[in-house]
Amino acid sequence: MSDRTDPDDDTDLIVSLATIASIIDAARASGELQEEAANEDVQDEEVPDENDPDALAGSLKGLINELNEDEQAALIALTWIGRGDYDVSQWDEALRLARERNQDASAATYLGDMELFGDYLAEGVAAFGLPAEEIGR
Repeated sequence: MSDRTDPDDDTDLIVSLATIASIIDAARASGELQEEAANEDVQDEEVPDENDPDALAGSLKGLINELNEDEQAALIALTWIGRGDYDVSQWDEALRLARERNQDASAATYLGDMELFGDYLAEGVAAFGLPAEEIGR
């Protein structure tokens, strides 16, 4: 039995796919820069880093903060599905719990600080039959 839903199923993900794709890209870029910053031996000291990991993480959190509460909860629920905490058949439950989790409006910090957030979010969207790589950018 697959975790994927029927492509004809009209589950409302609440957040636009373009927004999700932008957040996935920003989260993955932020994660890569954080990893590079932690691996100072790999960096070439003669070539200054053009991207500040903290600034990129802040930008990611800004993207999440721009969303309304329902959209933030949807991101949390999609991330949980991508991480394997829930499957697509539990969307309504995951969304309800994500809304409770985000009552203090901490989604940006919670998700932005999550290791592999971009990958989990991409997996969550893919579980609904929408591979992140196919989402228009």
